[in-house]
Formats: sequence, structure tokens, C-alpha cells
Amino acid sequence: MKKGINIWSFPSGSTVQSSITLAKEAGFDGIELALNETGELSLESKEQELLGYKAQAEDAGIALTSLASGLYWTYALTSNQASIRAKAKDIVKKQLESAAILGVDTILVVPGAVGVDFIPDSEIVPYDQAYDYALEAFAQLAEEAEAVKVAIGIENVWNKFLLSPLELRDFIDKINSPYVGSYFDVGNVLFSGYPEHWIRILNKRIKKVHFKDYRRDAGGLHGFVDLLAGDVNYPEVVKALRDVGYEDYVIAEMIPPYKHHAKQIILNTSGSMDAILGRSS
Repeated sequence: MKKGINIWSFPSGSTVQSSITLAKEAGFDGIELALNETGELSLESKEQELLGYKAQAEDAGIALTSLASGLYWTYALTSNQASIRAKAKDIVKKQLESAAILGVDTILVVPGAVGVDFIPDSEIVPYDQAYDYALEAFAQLAEEAEAVKVAIGIENVWNKFLLSPLELRDFIDKINSPYVGSYFDVGNVLFSGYPEHWIRILNKRIKKVHFKDYRRDAGGLHGFVDLLAGDVNYPEVVKALRDVGYEDYVIAEMIPPYKHHAKQIILNTSGSMDAILGRSS
């Protein structure tokens, strides 16, 4: 497996270029970029701008692993409002198109939400309705993904939706497309389950993997900690990934950032991933 890091892990105000440079210096094989609503690498970005980011990575000698986006917390594929659902689908299409230009094979998509505790006044959608909206959306978007040969990875997040590996497995199977699978986040399942179980159940459906760590006793968002500082059984996680034949990128998504010497989290994470993957002496 190869080690990557998500651009959200970098200090506030970092550019794509500075993040690429630091990721390379820290010893990462790849970096995951993210699509924003406006500004750098966004819905506004044209092909020439995207090709510029691709060239920056090539010049630095680092791979672009995938393309994430945090926009689905604002524009949900499961919203009660048809206009928001339509906007979310347009974002997925733009993300797919951007990924194809960047030369990456997978995008990260939050499948929607029944409710989101950490977003004040977030919309609450009946579970069965959210399921139907999401299934309809991904069935349509699978065709868009296949057209550009970029996979959609559905991320397991804190959204009160697709709450078990069995449910996510069956949801993906209903879509029945090689271009729709799981973007499996190791840390996000720890409050309610065991990531090694999810890995074996999702199996070949896993397109990409996020590494995070979580301390159950802390609870809430405060539970997210540095890799190897939490309760994720990383020896079992790595064993499960190898058992199902996963050989792609494992990508650190580090939250929260350090308050001081913020770049250090990138260096610390690189070392921890070496230990997890058996690269360190």
C-alpha cells in the first residue's frame, strides 16, 4: 500500500502548491486534493487551471491520489429540497470532470444525511426518504462516472445514514456499477464499530481508504487524535486490508490541526504511517 495525505490536513491558508511541496518533503507518495466552492481548485476552475495542479504534482514527483470535497455537507444528495439535490448532483459531475483532467481515478462523495449533529440547525430527512434519494442519485451518477472512467467513492461519515457495513455493501450492490464503491474512512466507524469488520465486509468494493484515529472515551469530534494515539487497532486494519487484496493508497485525513507549529502534523503523520504500514525499521 502507498501512503497519501488529504489537503485538509495542512495548515490554514496553505495553497495547493505549498501543500504538494510539504507532502513531498514529508515523504508521502501522494496527496489528495479537494474541490472547493470558490477560489483555488473549485467549481469555478477551468481545465487550464486544473492541468496546472497536475503539472505541479508531476514536477514535485508526487502522485495525485483522488479528489475529495466538503461541499456535500451544504449541498446534500438527500436534501428535502429538490433544488439542493440537483445542485449536489451538479457538484458530483464537476468533481468527476475535474478528477479526469487531474488524472485521478476516484472522487470522495458524502452520500447525504439523515441528520448531522455537528452542524447547527442541519436538515433532518426521514431515513427511508434519504435512502431513496441517494439510491436514485447514485444510479444516475454511475453513468457519469463510467463516461469519464473515474470511480465514485461513497464515504462513511457521521450522517446517521448507511450505518452498518452490511447496509453500505447492499446499497453499493443495488447500484451495481464498477464505478461506484466505498471510500472507507477507518476512524469514522470507531465510535460504533470496528473498521476491520467493515473492511472485510466491503471487500473489493473499497476504492480508497482514509486513515484517522479516534479515542472513544473522549466522544464527539474531540475524539479525533493523531494516528496511533487512539483506539483504532491498526495492525488488524492493515491485516484486513491485505486480506481483501487492497493495494491502493491509504490517505491520512488529520483533524483537528495543531494550534502551533501546524506543519509538524504532516511530518508526524508520515512517520506514523510508516510504522503502521511496516516501513519503519
